[in-house]
Amino acid sequence: MTTPPPLAARALTGTPDDLTRGCREDVARARAEAERLAGMGPAPDPLRALEAYDAAFGALAEAGARASLARNVHPDPRLREAAEACEREVDAAATELSLDPRLYRALGAVDGAGLDPASRHLLEKALRDFRRAGVDREPAVRERVRALRDELTRIGQEFGRNIKDDVRALRLDPEELAGLPDDFRRSHPPGPDGRVTLTTDNTDYVPFITYARSGRAREALWRLYRLRGHPANLEVLGRMLARRAELARLLGYASWAAYATEDKMIGGDAEAAALIARVTAASTRRLERDHAQLLARKRQDDPAAERVQPWDSAWLQERVKAEQYGFDAREARPYFEYTRVKEGVLALVGRLFGVALTPVSGAPAWHPDVEVYDVAEGGRALGRVYLDMHPRDGKYKHYAQFTLASGQAGRRLPEGVLVCNFPRPGAAPALLEHGEVKTFLHELGHLLHHVLGGHTRWATQSGVATEWDFVEAPSQMLEEWVWDPEALGGFARHVETGAPIPADLVTRMRRADEYGKGLWVRQQMFYAALSLELHRRPPDGLDATALVAELQERYTPFRHVEGTYFHASFGHLDGYSALYYTYMWSLVIAKDLFGAFRREGLFAPAPARRYRRSVLEPGGSRPAAELVQAFLGRPFSFEAFEEWLDA
Repeated sequence: MTTPPPLAARALTGTPDDLTRGCREDVARARAEAERLAGMGPAPDPLRALEAYDAAFGALAEAGARASLARNVHPDPRLREAAEACEREVDAAATELSLDPRLYRALGAVDGAGLDPASRHLLEKALRDFRRAGVDREPAVRERVRALRDELTRIGQEFGRNIKDDVRALRLDPEELAGLPDDFRRSHPPGPDGRVTLTTDNTDYVPFITYARSGRAREALWRLYRLRGHPANLEVLGRMLARRAELARLLGYASWAAYATEDKMIGGDAEAAALIARVTAASTRRLERDHAQLLARKRQDDPAAERVQPWDSAWLQERVKAEQYGFDAREARPYFEYTRVKEGVLALVGRLFGVALTPVSGAPAWHPDVEVYDVAEGGRALGRVYLDMHPRDGKYKHYAQFTLASGQAGRRLPEGVLVCNFPRPGAAPALLEHGEVKTFLHELGHLLHHVLGGHTRWATQSGVATEWDFVEAPSQMLEEWVWDPEALGGFARHVETGAPIPADLVTRMRRADEYGKGLWVRQQMFYAALSLELHRRPPDGLDATALVAELQERYTPFRHVEGTYFHASFGHLDGYSALYYTYMWSLVIAKDLFGAFRREGLFAPAPARRYRRSVLEPGGSRPAAELVQAFLGRPFSFEAFEEWLDA
């Protein structure tokens, strides 16, 4: 059978009616496959039953992924609205099928003894997911579960929309840009009134909070950034937490956190809390040392200072790195011109994984900014990727990989999308921070996982389909390459002279990066604890703003600032819900995985080949712990992570 060419992006180039029609066709196909499964009788053929199940839920996943992408990136607000409606229809259909006792009985009658391991894993996971959906509950409970899931879909869309659409602006005098790199100042000329406009988009916020000398201006933008989504999302978040808690109770769980963590690698909310406690304790010494250096540096300017304010942290960290570690991030920026970085990073992953990424001209896409690449190996097509890399109105504000089409062996090629918000090249080159290069490579890691893992037998095991708390590990491991002089040598060249980044600068950059590790880990623990505790505590009477203040002051050295509402724009509370801990859990695994490359060579073909075959290509066809053990030859451990933290 010839696999059709990757053209899923056509679905995002038509009208809103076209998108809606395609969505409903997928939903109809899913229902038809579900009926086929339900009608197979008391002793269904195992593979035919799994084929029907996989086709039904795979069709819904395709429609939902396509709609999610359109809602987050499409320039036409009418089509974004149609995509929101499509997501609701898909989620409603998924809930309907997952609560259908006929499907559960049909799969439950399958004899899995003769199945191959991937098919047996699919069957076991499907039966578990049916039970977790509430299929074995009484009809009244199933009906309430259905209503709650439909409502939660709408609530999640509202929460994200309130963040995405709330871009705030700050007007400043030009002299308040003192300290910003020249390219930033050139791209922010004064308006007719002589003042400069900054927004809360990350392309403005991150450089300004890092480099601006004016503490007053940094504080103003920092506060504005923490008002995004406020006040609307306080009420939306309250509804979200209440409905999740009710749904968890109906399904027999003490809390949403208990429900959400049960089917993850970590195994439960108590284990997630234990991870947070373990990492918090392990990072205490580093945190105290990092903060002492920050406070000492602040006292050079303000001898009476008793603490560091949160809007001063990034700026002071840069001063400490420049003055004590000999590295100023502005020194590295000219070596990271966006276009060269893009080409170099694509070449880097191609070299590492043995694939070629070739630009495709004239391919369908939803916006002129989007660049399209085909991924191939030795002439064999593996998939297609799309890069949507610059900010615009109505677009997702952060950095993420989205699925456009899940691959399936012999049926379709995987198609994935990188959605970022890097500065746009124009009359002057767009320069990146080294941290933005790391983000680029991280998100590209998800994209390669989607493509390389997109050739499984079953559609619902395709790509990044492992347990949720493992999905970040491959991308976090890939971040290690942005510190390697050989890797950087392929693209880090001075924007004016073309000279390669000096080895001494890379050494100083890496040494400086070691500073602030304790601060960063504790900030992550604050996010993880907030995500978990919002979903562990009873929602009745819960003051989320007070909880933010309590946890921020427990896990970080910074006091909560009255009148700010971080949680109103904490977008992970929608998608990740209680599971933000997964970033640190995955990092523990990533540090262990990287050990093989550290020993054998970052570009040595043997570990890269083993890693690709053991971890990436299986997709979700095996439990993540088995994937890791297949590569390492043993279960993963905390040892490498703790060594990194203490280094």
